[in-house]
Amino acid sequence: MKWYEQPLHTLSHAQWEALCDGCGQCCLNQLQDEEDNLYSTDVACRLLDTDTARCTDYAHRSERVPACVTLTPNNLEDVYFMPASCAYRLRAEGQPLPEWHPLRHEGSKEPMKKAGYHVAGHCVSEAKFKGDLEDRIVTWPLT
Repeated sequence: MKWYEQPLHTLSHAQWEALCDGCGQCCLNQLQDEEDNLYSTDVACRLLDTDTARCTDYAHRSERVPACVTLTPNNLEDVYFMPASCAYRLRAEGQPLPEWHPLRHEGSKEPMKKAGYHVAGHCVSEAKFKGDLEDRIVTWPLT
């Protein structure tokens, strides 16, 4: 059994962090309707580098963006808002990592990018966005 197939509560901090594929989808603004359905947009958190899909202040993101949720093995009930392709969500639901996940490809993000799950180059920062989020709803993967 590979380490990323083990129960989430048994992972070390380093393994937990490595489980993230770095797609950036969790950093996109979401909308919720009256029936609690969630819709992803292509408008990213102001801290997300939209060219690399990496947080520009990962260590302090929760202080700078109070709505940013730091997932841990102790708050997995919050995983419902994560993208359906999220490794944390999939593993919490007992599902395997997707075939394109970087851990299945020696850390390479190319399969994830080719599959349309990486937000780099496909989103705009909320710091630069003016308009209605309703007009920016997208469905991942982008193909």
